[in-house]
Amino acid sequence: MKFLNPELRKIITDCYPYIESLNPAQMSAVEAGYLESDENFIIAIPTASGKTLLGVLAAIQAIMDGGRVIYTVPLISIQNEKVKEFRELEKHGISVGKDPRTSDLAVMVFESFDSLTRFSWNTLREIDLLIVDEFHMIGEYSRGPVIESAITRARKLNPAMRIVALSATLSNMDEIGEWLGARIVEHDYRPVPLHREVLDTEMFGARDKNQVVLKILERSISEDSQTLAFVSTRRFTESLASYLADRIKKKIPGDLLERFDEVAERILDVPRASGSPPTSTCLKLADCIRAGVAFHHAGLFNRQREIIEDEFRRGNILMITATPSLMYGVNLPSRTVVIRDYTRWTGQGPQRIPVFDYEQMSGRAGRPLYDDIGYSYLIAKSHDEAMELEEYYVNGEVERTNSRLMENRDALYRQIIAQVASGLASTTEDLLEFFRETFYGYQMSEGPFSNAFGLDSIQYEIETATEFLIKNRIIYPGPSGLSATEFGILIAKSSYSVETAVKLHQFASEMDELDIYRLIYELAGTPDIPLIPFKGRKSRDPVRERLMEHGIFVMDAGNSEATAAALIEWINERTEYEIENAFNVYAASTRRTAYEASRLVKFFKRICEIQGVYGYTGKLDVLAARLYYGVREDIIPLVVGVRGLGRVRARKIVETFGEDLRHVRKDELKRIDGIGEKLAEAIRGYAERSCQS
Repeated sequence: MKFLNPELRKIITDCYPYIESLNPAQMSAVEAGYLESDENFIIAIPTASGKTLLGVLAAIQAIMDGGRVIYTVPLISIQNEKVKEFRELEKHGISVGKDPRTSDLAVMVFESFDSLTRFSWNTLREIDLLIVDEFHMIGEYSRGPVIESAITRARKLNPAMRIVALSATLSNMDEIGEWLGARIVEHDYRPVPLHREVLDTEMFGARDKNQVVLKILERSISEDSQTLAFVSTRRFTESLASYLADRIKKKIPGDLLERFDEVAERILDVPRASGSPPTSTCLKLADCIRAGVAFHHAGLFNRQREIIEDEFRRGNILMITATPSLMYGVNLPSRTVVIRDYTRWTGQGPQRIPVFDYEQMSGRAGRPLYDDIGYSYLIAKSHDEAMELEEYYVNGEVERTNSRLMENRDALYRQIIAQVASGLASTTEDLLEFFRETFYGYQMSEGPFSNAFGLDSIQYEIETATEFLIKNRIIYPGPSGLSATEFGILIAKSSYSVETAVKLHQFASEMDELDIYRLIYELAGTPDIPLIPFKGRKSRDPVRERLMEHGIFVMDAGNSEATAAALIEWINERTEYEIENAFNVYAASTRRTAYEASRLVKFFKRICEIQGVYGYTGKLDVLAARLYYGVREDIIPLVVGVRGLGRVRARKIVETFGEDLRHVRKDELKRIDGIGEKLAEAIRGYAERSCQS
């Protein structure tokens, strides 16, 4: 810390009291002039080596110099975690938030920053430092093109803004640094040494991989440490957790079992609090947690996942079995990481995970401040396979990082729309100039694998995409050049994919009258709706039958159809428990999906208005409310008018007292379960306002 200026050192010592000195990786950046320089930097060091602190140091220095900072991250979960961490800086007069207009240090997800570069140029030009966390995701299919394009646009609009990228080490870091015009600081220091090994069933005399995982867990328990296990699917997270829980429960000391029981009850309280009995998935999760093992996937209630993460950090869960998505989520390090599955299902069938993903999952092993070593175990079926996997993963090279901008057609469409709608491009030449400056453009025209036809290839892709956008009335080729139609501007200002917008635009054009159930079915088939997937291979006839009741005939019922059926049940006040039992789906995610569907209905309403169709405005508003609150139409005024009432209590009130509440006393309202003094007062206020109106 002695290398830092006194004011900066004081802030860090106060806000991060557990940090006594900078580690070698951090010192390498400081010694490179990182804090004094106005150059762009890429800091490439291993997971858990203190990248965040380096970002914070640069941010504080910029703010002390009178500047403003944006810190970008790929996921909302990471955004919330960073905001909570950075709030400590407010003790020193540094405002922290999610909006750069009101914060000295604003934490934004990639998509929000991308939107800022499109339509908030005045704010963007006031930013002095941009920090890009998890920068290695620039090669990821969905979020990579977003941050790549946002950086490109930001550099054109605010060339004086400094960029600091925090990244894992990539194989072509020099190429990426050339594109970004950045100095690169690489270091292999890791505060907790990582032991990586490939184990196989033969060396343990085990029948299958699960038995190997069990032996690893038993060793972790004996060492009083924790384990993360990565498997390929939601179903496998549950089956592995159940297998392990059944075999270790009798070996857990009584005092630990009591702690696990408390966590399990909190898990079961989540659906109960929303008026639903625990689903079978909830009950299975609680049973596993009673033995100290939890599974973690997107089919759980949001609050349940938060409880699992918090209790794991507190040491009240021994193991989490998770899908690989957790490697990019909130910070959940553990002493041991087990990678049971090294393949994942894709459209082309099962494919090996990249070496980079193996590195990211392995990097979760070893907790700074807690462990003196981390263990990462990849599991093979045989000794021969183990030797092959060791060569491929443990000793292998991380893949070259390539831009996915042209491969992701929706990203290409959205960036063309953004350039045209914001007035930054009016010709194909303008678009070509922008895309030449992206990482994709650099790789095609200047990178080590570029070729003479690179620019021709970019131009062809742009022209083909522009033709598609013109054909779908998103962009208009006028006398003065390209311009965005009203529909195009709507897309540019939204977070929705072009595929979703085009599909809903076509649906609005073709419908003779509004069928809300058909609309829900169409929404469920868009890429912007989180699916409520089937849990297994049981009969899917109940989904087909439910859709058929509403005039929707399908030959095959997939996850989109299951989602549509679940949403139809949701707006008819079915609980998650009832939906799961009816269709054998992961119904805990219904509220999250219904919320997104509600927002999408409002987007569809704007599409209708653009087409001059105003006759369905009221019905669409009602449908949006029904999806948001999960209610039938008759109690919408009550759930909207009384904040925090919820659909279960609202229905009980109407069933008990009818719709006219003018003469219902507070003491009568309080007899309904869950209604206290404040809520009863709010209901009385609603009744009086309703009377006056």
